[in-house]
Amino acid sequence: METNLIQKLFGVGAHYGLNSSRRHPATKRFLFGAKGGVELFDLEKTADLLGQAVEFVAKLAHERKTILFVGGQAQAREAVARTAQALGQPYVASRWIGGSLTNWGEIRKRLNRLEEISTMKESGELNKFTKRERLMIDREAADLELMFGGLRGLTRTPDALFVVDPRAEAKAVTEAKQLNIPVIALLNSDCSTDGVTHPIPANDASRETIQFILAEISNAYSTNLGAKPEANGNSGAN
Repeated sequence: METNLIQKLFGVGAHYGLNSSRRHPATKRFLFGAKGGVELFDLEKTADLLGQAVEFVAKLAHERKTILFVGGQAQAREAVARTAQALGQPYVASRWIGGSLTNWGEIRKRLNRLEEISTMKESGELNKFTKRERLMIDREAADLELMFGGLRGLTRTPDALFVVDPRAEAKAVTEAKQLNIPVIALLNSDCSTDGVTHPIPANDASRETIQFILAEISNAYSTNLGAKPEANGNSGAN
């Protein structure tokens, strides 16, 4: 076991779970005790599972697969969006819209509309509309950007999800499970592991922990990115 990794996890407070009364039975195997009523993660197990997740991400990167990053909670939004943008991957850093995976055709229509409005703005075509009509179109664009902006560039369902707090993002995990899409998840002691193929048990309420885990995932993806294939119409995110 890499002692240095365990020390780093400890340094960012990854070992802190939640009160024992909030524990989900599925996370019991990741815990080793409690302090002051707060359960503590076994960081040896966390480090081992993080290593497995990193290996999986490296494989995805080598094959240039698409990872959809999901984290709409306040402590995760900024880091999730920043990480995905740096990797050129799609993300949802706001409320998950039901059907984003299972009703992809409808979501694609919304994205097409967002692109249509963006093109109209750039070409000056909006000038043919009245002031009131332009205002309504601007509002529509703002709403679409808020809900779907992070999915721009995604042309099909992703190859995997990275989720911060699968309890809060249960709808996303459920949709991924329905479509047999693998899910990597940073999860606290109150989370179910159902639908999570690569759990990373740690403190998902800590910005420091979230940023550290995302940095590990980001590094694994960026340093193992395979050669870009010739255009064949099957690409996910740019």
